[in-house]
Amino acid sequence: MTQKRILIVGGVAGGASCAARSRRLSEEAEIVIFERGSFVSFANCGLPYYVGNVIAEEKKLLVATTDLFKQRFNIEVRIKNEVLSIDRQNKKITVKNLTTNEIYQERYDALVLAPGASPIRPPLPGIDLPGIFALRTIPDSRRIRDWIAERQVKQAVVVGGGFIGLEMTENLVHRGIAVTLLEMTSQVIPILDREMVIPVQERLRAHGVQLCLEKEVTQFEQQENNILVSTRSGNRYPAQLVIIALGVRPESKLAIEAGLEIGDKGGIRVNEQMRTSDESIWAVGDAVEVRDYVTKEWTLIALAGPANRQGRIAADAIAGRSSTFRGVQGTAVCGIFGLTVANTGASEKTLKRLKMPYEKICLHPGHHVSYFPGAKPIDLKLLFSPKDGRILGAQAVGEEGVEKRIDVISMAIQRHSTVFDLEEAELCYAPQFGAAKDPVNFAGMIAANALRGDAPIAQWDGSDLTESVLVDVREVGEFEAGHVPGAINVPLSQLRDRLHELPKDKKILVYCQVGQRAYYATRILRLNGFNASNLTGGYKTWKSY
Repeated sequence: MTQKRILIVGGVAGGASCAARSRRLSEEAEIVIFERGSFVSFANCGLPYYVGNVIAEEKKLLVATTDLFKQRFNIEVRIKNEVLSIDRQNKKITVKNLTTNEIYQERYDALVLAPGASPIRPPLPGIDLPGIFALRTIPDSRRIRDWIAERQVKQAVVVGGGFIGLEMTENLVHRGIAVTLLEMTSQVIPILDREMVIPVQERLRAHGVQLCLEKEVTQFEQQENNILVSTRSGNRYPAQLVIIALGVRPESKLAIEAGLEIGDKGGIRVNEQMRTSDESIWAVGDAVEVRDYVTKEWTLIALAGPANRQGRIAADAIAGRSSTFRGVQGTAVCGIFGLTVANTGASEKTLKRLKMPYEKICLHPGHHVSYFPGAKPIDLKLLFSPKDGRILGAQAVGEEGVEKRIDVISMAIQRHSTVFDLEEAELCYAPQFGAAKDPVNFAGMIAANALRGDAPIAQWDGSDLTESVLVDVREVGEFEAGHVPGAINVPLSQLRDRLHELPKDKKILVYCQVGQRAYYATRILRLNGFNASNLTGGYKTWKSY
């Protein structure tokens, strides 16, 4: 290792990963972690489940301890020690021991910043009232648990409908607490496309959650034993407990004061080896800005997976290795009342904002073959380049098999794969696990058929919907139970005998329940000289718009 003294600021995901990797690369280096909190390398992703008593023991959250770091890795960990400043010229940091108030300095050859991120707490009136909490650390979870126990909480308000807000909502309900979930935008999980979160919103309401969308919180007021949460629309919601889950912002204060380059989003700017604008300082984790793998934008991403990988890359760079960080795709998953929602790569709303050309398909396959008991549907959306089929992003929601498919597509994005590659992907199959044509294969086939011109795709939000002949090829009973306004019913079983009823001088848009029968119909029509396209995802997708 080229540097002999490695100091690491922050000891959770990225910092701990960097420290352990650095030791595995060198037995000679002196490695010290400075952590201002009371715990090192804890599982903050598990905190909502500790609050909800799903994880019963706090010690289960401790991935590693100070003793383990010393005994297993010969790494010194100084908890309750806060780094106050960086002297870049002399390669020293100033540290405060929060137990003794002693202030001292330490020299470094390599410095790694892994300060993480802090919960966003907007300066709203009353936000510091007792009973209003954010969740980021083990002490935060203790305070929430204690408050619930002491006050016998029966009513809570969660502010923010992102992943943490949803996880906290589920866990409070698990404890028998009635929850009102307030979200400022028109949907939960705002990073996803709207139609993909409809099942999540339905599931929340089915479990008794009062979901209130487009509700911007303006203030908090104390009213006897309750907190009143007011919104801009004039609504007021009483609660004994309020959870603020509005996301996080990077802890970049130390880097700013040291004069390191900061990105437009407020994160520490790093290169592909996680090196900052100072050649002796690296930064990893939630505090850094990195490149989006798909869009090439600078972005902030507060996820444990990238943080751990960045820690390894920084350690390699310090050791003189040539490893580089490829960027982030934002691959994430969330469970909510038995439903799983996951995503990877760019969303449609992101591609629209950046004016990147894209095409999309939707499908609703089972997570395994239908004849084997327990098959559950997956709603899957795939985004890809209309030029060459390169995969740009995917989102999925369902009860089973969701994360597996998104993980496969995530790796495909990493390898610059196309929808034609998904067609040929060789994936595990047995009846209880999947299908001979896996949902990932199906997505590739549908997209590839569209790009080849075999079965062009039409969109439910497209402008040509009113200018075309809309044909529902489901059976009569299905059509009568509900159909798209303006559609005519020509069941697939009758289509060949009724071709004369359809015009050849107009575009024909075909749909069925989920898309498969419409694909067969589209092929029949095109082979008979009609200008036909398949409305992606069928009637099930239309209902989500």
